[in-house]
Amino acid sequence: MRISDKDVLCVADLANLDLTDQERQRMVRDLNSILDYIDRLNELDTTKVPPMAQTLPGNTGSDAAELADALREDELLPCLSHEDAVKNAPDTDGNFFKVPKVIEK
Repeated sequence: MRISDKDVLCVADLANLDLTDQERQRMVRDLNSILDYIDRLNELDTTKVPPMAQTLPGNTGSDAAELADALREDELLPCLSHEDAVKNAPDTDGNFFKVPKVIEK
């Protein structure tokens, strides 16, 4: 599968991005380069490679102490009240923050 100029234009439009011709051409080239690399990786024989069970460094999943070192305990802390948050806002309607419109379409 190859990424076309039309594909990039469609995604840019969905993301509300205005790409120059140069940016669009670079995006087509970069995305196709990524897909080519994935195709190369798919050619590798991974039948003897065990599946990865954990993504945390040093965590094999068998030692609870390793996991405790990698993650911290959740701790319930007081949060800012709604009234205090709205009080600090530059502009509100009384309940919600008011911000400038950022999407023109």
